[in-house]
Amino acid sequence: MRRSSSLLTRLTGAVAGLVLAAAGALALATPAQAASLTQVTSFGSNPGNLAMYAYRPDNLPANSPAVVLLHGCTQNANGYFTNSGWRKYADQWGFALIVAEQKSGNNANACFNWFEPGDTARGQGEALSIKQMVDHAKANFGVDGNRVFVSGLSAGAAMSAVMLATYPDVFAAGSIIAGIPYRCATSMVNAFSCMTPGTDKTPAAWGDLVRGAYAGYTGRRPRVAIWHGTADYTVAPLNATESRDQWTNVRGISQTPTSTSSLPGGTSLEVYGNDEVRLYRVSGMGHGTPVDPGSGADQCGTAGAYFLDTICSTYRDAVFFGLNGGGGTDPTTPPPTTPPPAPTCVTASNYAHVTAGRAYQSGGYAYANGSNQRMGLYNTFNTSTLKQTGTNYWVVGC
Repeated sequence: MRRSSSLLTRLTGAVAGLVLAAAGALALATPAQAASLTQVTSFGSNPGNLAMYAYRPDNLPANSPAVVLLHGCTQNANGYFTNSGWRKYADQWGFALIVAEQKSGNNANACFNWFEPGDTARGQGEALSIKQMVDHAKANFGVDGNRVFVSGLSAGAAMSAVMLATYPDVFAAGSIIAGIPYRCATSMVNAFSCMTPGTDKTPAAWGDLVRGAYAGYTGRRPRVAIWHGTADYTVAPLNATESRDQWTNVRGISQTPTSTSSLPGGTSLEVYGNDEVRLYRVSGMGHGTPVDPGSGADQCGTAGAYFLDTICSTYRDAVFFGLNGGGGTDPTTPPPTTPPPAPTCVTASNYAHVTAGRAYQSGGYAYANGSNQRMGLYNTFNTSTLKQTGTNYWVVGC
């Protein structure tokens, strides 16, 4: 046991604001394939004393991407893997899942210790254990080291921010769901004020905390998606804005969005820079992972406590990461030397756009692929003009 008994006593119930319902209370879906979530018992020195689980879809090819998943408090690896919807897209698009699990011996509520300096620094504690899981996957599963991503909920989201800050050389992008900016808290004392009402810093101050996590690093910085419910009373929505400030500053881009759009489930999307940072605000949603049960292409997950039926965040994140085979490239890559072709503009009914693959439909409305801009009702009567600005990326207007 790495923590003293006195600290464990303090931790018991102390991070109740980040405590999520026990995953065991949620029904597990019947596996669609022979592949299953399997524990990996030896993956490195494991200084954070975490457990590692892995899911590799059947016939997974070499050099496939991988996504690291980090559960919330009182949850476990299997529960988050089953209910978040990530398995659907791992099977469909062919990528591995690495699911880290906290132990009650480290934290009485099974929260990742996002507020402990020894667990949130490069080369130490839980952060190093998670990095060692990735190293194991690259060495033993044939994972493509250039396409490794991380996503987490609540305490797991705060640890997702830790991994993006401390290991920008490992993760190409990440997702922070109902989380907290990196190094907002460095002790139990200020963890609660970070959660609510939240801590206000300048973008530069937040960015400096990330830059200090790996001093001297000058390489690529990860792209980041941020999700937060506007009615989250556990982790205040201010944290979403502060996380936006942190990661836009790290990327060196403005805190003013380059585009905004409306998505299903009362969700608004703000895009910053060249799709380098995304901020999703889900209207009226409380504390949890946004899911949208169903069989549609953009539907996923199992609704329950802290898996909230609004919109499938996993689908949006997987597309943002480029796991569907399109997009998701790092905007810092130099542009090609030859001029790009002139934009393609197409005017057609919303039904025709969807049929041709320029858009998709959800909840009776059509949305442009890539930009996710709402086009109006999905039928043969509403007409829209779409302009192609990238591979499978369309915007309204021309």
